Amino acid sequence: MLSFVATALVLGQDGLVTVAMTARERARAEITREIIEASRAHLAADGAAALSLRAVARDLGMVSSAVYRYVPNRDALLTLLIIDAYNGLGAAAEAADSSVRRADLLGRFLAVARAVRRWAIEHPHEYALIYGSPVPGYAAPEDTVGPATRVPLVLVGILVDLATSGAAPEPRRLSRKVRSSLAPLMHGIPDAVGDDLMLRGLAAWGTMLGTISLELFGHLHNVIDEDPELRDAFFDEQMSRVSGGLGLA
Repeated sequence: MLSFVATALVLGQDGLVTVAMTARERARAEITREIIEASRAHLAADGAAALSLRAVARDLGMVSSAVYRYVPNRDALLTLLIIDAYNGLGAAAEAADSSVRRADLLGRFLAVARAVRRWAIEHPHEYALIYGSPVPGYAAPEDTVGPATRVPLVLVGILVDLATSGAAPEPRRLSRKVRSSLAPLMHGIPDAVGDDLMLRGLAAWGTMLGTISLELFGHLHNVIDEDPELRDAFFDEQMSRVSGGLGLA
């Protein structure tokens, strides 16, 4: 008897590769996806701290013991949601970056910034989960690190291209303490990107997330006009200004 075999893309050492999935593996992947989708609804309604596997099981018409075979506890469920959110945001940033001519560094930076903001507006609860207040009692495992780096790696790629093009701003001399503070971040970064340019990149990243968070969490109410087109214009201006610190403007 022939068994049904599907395929999936997984990240290997040489990039995305296709691997075969058995019918059982496909069923497991589909049920896990259903659990994630149901959990998103609870995340929006109740918040991350109140996530309940039993409530998710009820929504899916499953007994709790069946759900536990796929997700053993609340922390594992949070991890699934966090990884899913980081991957969704990362995919949006990568698509935006690849949509712009590689030599257009300013265009790439602005496209990525807009994509991050658009994803946040479309997925406010997932954005709050990964960039909002920590969930009490939850410690993110190593599994979340790779997905969390997808957007920063896109931005680092722009910095690398900026540095190798010779258009990076003249570096400022940093104090020993500041250089030492950046040591963990600089590990594995190409030599072309010095610590000053990386510090500028961090400032741009912080401004991007800070501006998005202010808007998303309501802190721009009565500060910036609520009209969507005007909000877009404000964000673009903020990102254009911060790009000047990178030498992109």
